[in-house]
Amino acid sequence: MKNKIQGLHHITAIAGNAKQNHDFYTKVLGQRLVKKTVNFDDPGTYHFYYGNEQGTPGTLLTFFPWEGIGKGSAGNGMATDISYSVPAGSLDFWEQRFKEHNVSFGAREERFGETYLPFTDPDGLQLSFVTPATPDNRVPYTTEEIGANVAAVGFHSTTLSLDKIAPTAAILTDIFGYRLLSQEGNRYRYVTDEVETANYIDLLEIPGGKRGYNAGGTNHHVAFRVTDEESQMALRERIVEKNLGITPKIDRDYFYSLYFREPGGVLFEIATDNPGFTVDEPLSELGTHLKLPKQHEYLRERLEQTLPKID
Repeated sequence: MKNKIQGLHHITAIAGNAKQNHDFYTKVLGQRLVKKTVNFDDPGTYHFYYGNEQGTPGTLLTFFPWEGIGKGSAGNGMATDISYSVPAGSLDFWEQRFKEHNVSFGAREERFGETYLPFTDPDGLQLSFVTPATPDNRVPYTTEEIGANVAAVGFHSTTLSLDKIAPTAAILTDIFGYRLLSQEGNRYRYVTDEVETANYIDLLEIPGGKRGYNAGGTNHHVAFRVTDEESQMALRERIVEKNLGITPKIDRDYFYSLYFREPGGVLFEIATDNPGFTVDEPLSELGTHLKLPKQHEYLRERLEQTLPKID
């Protein structure tokens, strides 16, 4: 376990309307708003974290909702599908719920012996619910309308679309400790055996495919999980040895981060488990307060007036 990636930590995407985004993920999908903060580099924009009750790494989908940013275009060089694990037998429930809430969804698909229900959020971000071949026993966040028998429990996998997979695959295998598990056509599934959940990455090889354009409804970056800063910095040394540019360690209040762009163009992050989301709010109050990084605390009065209302 030491100095190895522990699967997915979080995935971050871009939205175009804060309230619409908040309502979809909390009211339609039933995720918990774990943290309501701001973009560290653009404090006039929220940063929302949605996940399970505790905000456990491997459950966290986060958003920068830039108001009126316009629609982006998914394509090579980014994550083009984000899949959540749901219990066996729950897809009928979700199809009916999507119909009731006017959510766009597609026909069920079979990949690697598992059943996927593809759908999109209000900005067009491509998501899937999947009933995994191996039962996922994580405890989900539940609501009055979405019980534990149907609720999403966290990430299953994400798909990276690439011109060619070999350079990206080398990062996964040589540095992160993943291995090739299976292949179906131009889709290659990689897995880490360090954890049992949120441990798959699918690489989709599309030579000459269109490049993605980052705006509303597209992936911003994919964050991988490490236990602590010691493990994180050991991985940083290995990335530097591969002559890839990588940031210094950055304090994100709830975890420490490193960022680098892998050869296929996807922005990767390596994020620690520590210190976690209860560092500035008790568990019972997660997501109920606007939390600001200390460097932006002086802006609180203005931000509380100008950030969009979501409640």
